[in-house]
Amino acid sequence: MNGQSNLPAVRRLFLGIGLAAFAVFGTPAAQAEILDVEKDELKFGFIKLTDMAPLAVARELGYFEDEGLFVTLEPQANWKVLLDRVITGELDGAHMLAGQPLAATIGFGTKAHIVTPFSMDLNGNGITVSNEIWALMKPNIPHSEDGKPVHPIKASALKPVVEAFIDEGRPFNMGMVFPVSTHNYELRYWLASGDIHPGFYSPTDVSGQIQAQALLSVTPPPQMPATLEAGTIYGYCVGEPWNQQAVFKGIGVPVITDYEIWKNNPEKVFGLTRAFTEENPNTTLAITKALIRAAKWLDENDNANREEAVQILARSEYVGADAEVIANSMTGTFEYEKGDKRAVPDFNVFYRYYATYPYYSDAIWYLTQMRRWGQIADHKDDAWYHEVAKSVYRPDIYLEAARHLVDEDLVDEADFPWDTDGYREPTSDFIDDVTYDGRSPNAYIDSLAIGLKTGQQIESNEVVGG
Repeated sequence: MNGQSNLPAVRRLFLGIGLAAFAVFGTPAAQAEILDVEKDELKFGFIKLTDMAPLAVARELGYFEDEGLFVTLEPQANWKVLLDRVITGELDGAHMLAGQPLAATIGFGTKAHIVTPFSMDLNGNGITVSNEIWALMKPNIPHSEDGKPVHPIKASALKPVVEAFIDEGRPFNMGMVFPVSTHNYELRYWLASGDIHPGFYSPTDVSGQIQAQALLSVTPPPQMPATLEAGTIYGYCVGEPWNQQAVFKGIGVPVITDYEIWKNNPEKVFGLTRAFTEENPNTTLAITKALIRAAKWLDENDNANREEAVQILARSEYVGADAEVIANSMTGTFEYEKGDKRAVPDFNVFYRYYATYPYYSDAIWYLTQMRRWGQIADHKDDAWYHEVAKSVYRPDIYLEAARHLVDEDLVDEADFPWDTDGYREPTSDFIDDVTYDGRSPNAYIDSLAIGLKTGQQIESNEVVGG
């Protein structure tokens, strides 16, 4: 056996020696409980975005190894490849778009039952437009006494620009990262709130551009700035560091963050197949424990560890962008126009506000947007939304992992919503002030000005029924 293939065994030996030493000398690590994991060598996938941070931190700070896990992290070419490799078992789990486990489970795109016991973060995305579009938008935006644009900037400022393009016969193209991505739904939400139609999907037309005024298409996150610079798209919605990259390159202006579209919105999740969690229950708990600890480290002491996190993420094996670009948002600020840097302390949230708890109501919001835009072609009753959410989001696993950590004195009891029924309270913290209540999905869908309503569907590119 060569040295490389024997490495995990050697590491397990040293880990065992280390734990024995901890037990003898009474260090805090003696309180850690090592679960009898069914699988200890794991490979996880991720996309090069700053919100993969809990995975990188759990690996670099030894939290995975504390749980008896030996984890390899591997960047993936795009979200589809990532999902496919989790389904085939080439990856044991992955950093995923919140909509991916839901879409796979209901059969939109690839059919597979994917679950998540861990929500990776809140917020973290932005919408950027090209310099050309920004110049056309600015006359429609109020400015403060210091001459800076008043935020949040609403899509109503973009509407005259889009209408002018349509009048000239020019398609107004925008990029998002995947059809079931948070970015797609956030961009659509922002556009629709400004009376710009982002288009419908149908079973026979999955372009998402039926009746669209703004034409949205997929662009992988790291390619967003170059695609914008080439003029192929006029704007995009993406996670960091690719909005700030446009500022550094001088090719575009981020006009709004997703924190301003939906305050403290859920972003990525950690996804695994249901089969993996059933075959490896202790391993799943151990993974979740390590990720909770990583999230805590990222937010603790008022983000005191973020500079160190930036240095980790800047490495080529993780995000591989300049540390300065990553720090621009990761450390509590966000730069809109060049030189217009503002404090946005909650742009990236990994632990505060129960960020890591997989709420059913978060899942249901994504399902409502899939239905709103036709990815779910037919009307579903409220019970269906609740059933799907509960089959994919697994707070039971999460809370069991959290209880282990509390008992080990590694986290505080108050850090977790033990008594929740899995639904956040109704909120109107959206750019259009519409109230969302995850307990009443159809009433919410019907309250939105643009989009499919109860009983409606797309036939021959037209909305029928209802």
